[in-house]
Amino acid sequence: MISIKNISKWYGSTRVLTDCTTGISKGEVVVVCGPSGSGKSTLIKTVNGLEPVQSGDIVVNGFSITDPKTNLPRVRSGVGMVFQHFELFPHLSVTENLTLAQVKVLGRDRADAKCRGLKMLERVGLLAHKDKYPGQLSGGQQQRVAIARALSMDPAVMLFDEPTSALDPEMVGEVLDVMVQLANEGMTMMCVTHEMGFARKVSDRVIFMDGGRIIEDCATDEFFGNAETRSPRAKDFLSKILQH
Repeated sequence: MISIKNISKWYGSTRVLTDCTTGISKGEVVVVCGPSGSGKSTLIKTVNGLEPVQSGDIVVNGFSITDPKTNLPRVRSGVGMVFQHFELFPHLSVTENLTLAQVKVLGRDRADAKCRGLKMLERVGLLAHKDKYPGQLSGGQQQRVAIARALSMDPAVMLFDEPTSALDPEMVGEVLDVMVQLANEGMTMMCVTHEMGFARKVSDRVIFMDGGRIIEDCATDEFFGNAETRSPRAKDFLSKILQH
């Protein structure tokens, strides 16, 4: 579903990704973790072309993201993206937020788009809030609306960029519950997160990054269960997060 081959990225003279290579199969849930500034969010944003790369190749669902001839809007329409800060339109109602991209990008009839959007809103448990505006919702509710909006586009894969890091602790669970449900239903998912409980429970694989490089890429049980065999940097990371 996703193939990342030897990608590197610079901001000016600063190299932020170095020869990153990995792949995600259909139905696989992969968590990307690591210390702040390790390149996690940059990596996931390259997958749908939000961050261009200077070398290497990325293929998503059969389309090369790095090929200038690729229709990026078309590819992105099949890749759901959930951001840290929701990115909902504050002047539109929840229902309008759910239907806009379906009509503009997919060309759906407005009535069909509304029907699909409300179905996804019900899926995340927020149908009763369909006529509210984002500012009338809690942070957790806004993030669940953002997930419903992404699902309304019928994505082949879902990308999550630290979806709970801007939430109060009490709201984290309601968002993770939706993500667990998606994973259990077989959705292909790539998640940048600090929620190690979620990673251990749901992910098939863990990618650990540091300094813009992929240091570890292994099965979840191997990553958490054999800490002594991990790289020194990953071992240090695990020793700090698993003691709490």
